[in-house]
Amino acid sequence: MPEYPLEGRRFDGLVRLESAEPRGMIALRGTPEELSSALEESVGLAWPATGEAAWTGEVGALWMAPDELLLLVPQGQAQDLVERLGRSLADRHHLVADVSDMRTLLRMSGSGCRDVLAKVTPADVSPAGLSIGRVRRSRVGQVAAAIWLRDGETAEIACFRSVAHYVFDLLADAAHPEARVDYWTPQGADAQA
Repeated sequence: MPEYPLEGRRFDGLVRLESAEPRGMIALRGTPEELSSALEESVGLAWPATGEAAWTGEVGALWMAPDELLLLVPQGQAQDLVERLGRSLADRHHLVADVSDMRTLLRMSGSGCRDVLAKVTPADVSPAGLSIGRVRRSRVGQVAAAIWLRDGETAEIACFRSVAHYVFDLLADAAHPEARVDYWTPQGADAQA
């Protein structure tokens, strides 16, 4: 596996921004009807609803499109899962590929996550638009990204490895302490009511 591009990089401002621990990432494509049973047998997760994420421990299935999921697994487990899924789906139309080397994960933590995201993405990051368990495929600045909340104060962003430094720097600029907005943070949300 190539060197993880942001390993050890961290920024503390309105939120803490850091590279998330490297994880295995698998693209799974095909119809839910064809793939659901193999997904459940292999990782114990049902096909998530449109725009949702399903989790069991550190294994996640993120809805990317009507016929596509992004599976997140602990680092080092992706290739084994690709092989198991491939065997299980051998008689069905599908694509299963280890994309761990293509993408990078960033983590933001702190009550200002929504404010920081709102500055850099056109996605609806309001509590109604990006609730815990929802996944948004959108843009961060000028590049494609997927965004989801693990809990009320932790957002994760997946982007292509080749633009990871750009995304990190853009988010760090948006999280600069002098760039406070307080719209979605608890004190800002109270002021909006």
